[in-house]
Amino acid sequence: MLRAGDTLVVRWIDRLGRNYEDVTATVRHLMQKGVIIETVINRMKFDGATKDPVQRAVRDALIAFMAATAEAQAEATREAQKAGIQAARSNPKKYRGRQPSYSRRQFNSVKAHLKFNLNIASVARHHQLSRQTVLRIRDNEAEAEAALTRWGM
Repeated sequence: MLRAGDTLVVRWIDRLGRNYEDVTATVRHLMQKGVIIETVINRMKFDGATKDPVQRAVRDALIAFMAATAEAQAEATREAQKAGIQAARSNPKKYRGRQPSYSRRQFNSVKAHLKFNLNIASVARHHQLSRQTVLRIRDNEAEAEAALTRWGM
């Protein structure tokens, strides 16, 4: 609950939204409410109190620049992350995917129970697995088996 006169301290302006539009809209909304925004990294303060048009223009330009820089950095990080994952996936010895939430014994037992067309929820409860895990085994048995093999299980 922020009210007029309160100060919101953030590490960097990008913590206030997911992208440029979201950040700038949030900052404007908070300033209209009379909240002061202070960044930890560069100790900048933004508020809506100034009436001087030049100071407002400089303030708004700084906010826009910081928000755009943050969005560009986030996009670059996402792209680097995608490239790293893609490179790791090309080497199966490095990238095995997520470790299965079931053991080889559970996998074999679930397969056996599913042959009797038992209720998915009851099979999941019996094996102490989630319904989604049982459905994943049922719907793509080969991939479930491959995941166990990749993890040496």
